[in-house]
Formats: sequence, C-alpha cells, structure tokens
Amino acid sequence: MSTVLDSSPEVDGGRRVAAAGRRRPPRGGGFWQLRQPISPRMRNGLMVTSALAPLLAWLLLSGSGAVSALFLPSPAAVARAFSKLVSSGAMGHDLAASLRRVGIGFALVVVISVPLGLAIGTFPACRALFEPLIGLLRYMPATAFIPLLIIWLGLGESSKIALLVIGTVFFNTLMSADAAALVPTELIDASYTLGASKWVVMRKVILPHSIPGLIDAMRVNIAATWNLVVVAELVAGTEGLGYRITRAQRFLQTDQIFAVLIVIGLIGVTIDLAFRAVRNALAPWAKP
Repeated sequence: MSTVLDSSPEVDGGRRVAAAGRRRPPRGGGFWQLRQPISPRMRNGLMVTSALAPLLAWLLLSGSGAVSALFLPSPAAVARAFSKLVSSGAMGHDLAASLRRVGIGFALVVVISVPLGLAIGTFPACRALFEPLIGLLRYMPATAFIPLLIIWLGLGESSKIALLVIGTVFFNTLMSADAAALVPTELIDASYTLGASKWVVMRKVILPHSIPGLIDAMRVNIAATWNLVVVAELVAGTEGLGYRITRAQRFLQTDQIFAVLIVIGLIGVTIDLAFRAVRNALAPWAKP
C-alpha cells in the first residue's frame, strides 16, 4: 500500500514541486539575471560604458562639424571654460552661494517634514487631519509661487529659500509618512505587550525602523531642491550657478553653460552618495 501511494502521480508531482522550490536560481552572472548579483567584471565594465559612451558621442558629434560650436561646444572648449571660471573665482563663489541656499532650504524641509511625516504615518488622526491638505498642495507647481514670493518676500534670499521649501516639503512629508507606516504592526504590538509606553514605542521602534526610508526620501527630494535653486537663481539672482547660466546665455557662452551643468550634475551625484553612506552607517541592516 505504501509503495502504491509513493508512486502515485499526486505524490510524484508534489516531490517535483518541492524539488523545484529547493532549486537555487542560476548564478551565471549574466546580463538578464533576475535580481542576482552580476560579476564585478561585468559591473565595472557597464559602469565605464555608462560614463564613456555619452562622452564619446559628444566628441564625435562636436568634432564632425555637423553641429555648430555655438549650440554644442567641444569637450575641450568646455574644459577651458571651466578652467577660466575656476581661476577667476567665479565658479567657487557661485557654487558656495547655491550650496548655502540648498543647505538652509533643505534643513528647513527636514525639520518640518520628518516630525510631521512620522506623526501622519503613525497616528491615523494626524493622517486624516493633514494628508488631504498636503495632497492638494503638492500638486501645485513650486515655480507658480515665484511671483507671489517676490511680492511677499522681495528679491532677496528669503524668497529663494522659501521656493526650495515649498517645492520639497510636501513630497518629503508624505514619503516620510509612508516610511513610518511601513513599520510592522507586530513589532508595535510586541512592544506594548512588553510594557512599553506609546512614546517609548515611537522612540525605540518606529523611529529606528523608519530611518532607512526617511533617508531615502531625503535622497530623492534633495535632488528637487538642487534643481529648484537653479530655477530661483535664473529668475532673480546676482550669484549662484543659476545666475551664472543666465549670464552665460546672455553673451552666448554655451561652453560656460555646459561647464556649469556638468558641475551641477557632479555635485548632485556627490550629495546622493553622501546620503547613501549616511543611510548605510545608521541602518546597516537595510543595505541593498
């Protein structure tokens, strides 16, 4: 009887399913592996290709003469323009002005959005109170507030920093709320069972578990702040990278525009890597 049962189609099918479930995914390191690590050689090769392919296309297109240097300066011309801006001190002065504005603006965003987001993600009453209004405001383009900010605050630093806050704070609040809402209910219930108070649960369970999501939200939204500072300086500025772009456009200095754009991209990547390093240091368990 046991032999008959062991050889039945149902049992054999179950064994095949179990064996398939125990089978490890292939680790060939190929290009199309699903969520499997690729080999270091392939990863390094792809990263080099990602960096060199646009540069090679730029070299070929600008060197062919198919596009006027007024519209597409050569990499050598951009390098000379960058060197000129650095040696004159203009690049350092403008970069410091933009970084100062981003630092102040995003610090205000974090101070406002992180506590509010944690409250919205933790307390249903706070979600019902704040989420509808924030959901409405986040769809209003920040640039549409520029005329009002100039009327209210003038052309100085206050209006520029206010633009950065308006353009980022609502998104960062909702993303922070989502990070807090993802804390497993089981952890909260277990903490209550062990005698923890509401505020102890907030401090020792919800906040630590939310840290990776909070920092990832900052990584995403500081890019928006970095973009908006250039917009603010384009509209009304006497210093900063956006002002430098406007000034170069006025005199058709496209090589300087390209130089400033490259600097903006490099600074953005550096900021992103810094936030990633902070997340890995504060929440090593959440490393991808």
